[in-house]
Amino acid sequence: MKFLLALPFIGLLWVPFYNRALPALFGFPFFYWYQLVWVPVTALLIWIVYRDGLRRGEQ
Repeated sequence: MKFLLALPFIGLLWVPFYNRALPALFGFPFFYWYQLVWVPVTALLIWIVYRDGLRRGEQ
């Protein structure tokens, strides 16, 4: 499950992928809201990996 921690890194690593204005969401350019979406997604992924580690007895 620890591979999930690589997803935010990979998703934000290649800036030319999300360095554009469209599609806009609530007036925010894609560049900003794409990065902001990763904040709760990353928190969720960290929690999932943490819970899996507790279940396996890893601390």
